[in-house]
Amino acid sequence: MAKEPVVLLPRLVQLLAQSGENIRLARLRRKLSAALVAERAGISRNTLHAIEQGSSTVSMGGYLQVLFVLGLEQTILELAADDVLGRKLRDAGLHVRARAPKQPAQQ
Repeated sequence: MAKEPVVLLPRLVQLLAQSGENIRLARLRRKLSAALVAERAGISRNTLHAIEQGSSTVSMGGYLQVLFVLGLEQTILELAADDVLGRKLRDAGLHVRARAPKQPAQQ
């Protein structure tokens, strides 16, 4: 049974597409073929193409494997590194729940 793709907001689709384009440009700057990168990453050329298109159906592991082959795996650490909102909430002393509240029972 095929998994249903995640429905993303248009802005998030644009961000994924730009990330994929950045990965493609990094591959081209290194003069690496798609076949070689896919082989080294242990994925198919179709999966690499989906990554370079910014597909939301490819796992983060696939993206990370390609970044590793390109020598860019450390860039993944930049995700959510500068959490300005989180720091402001902490500094304001606001209580942020660790978990979402329980949903009321449906009747």
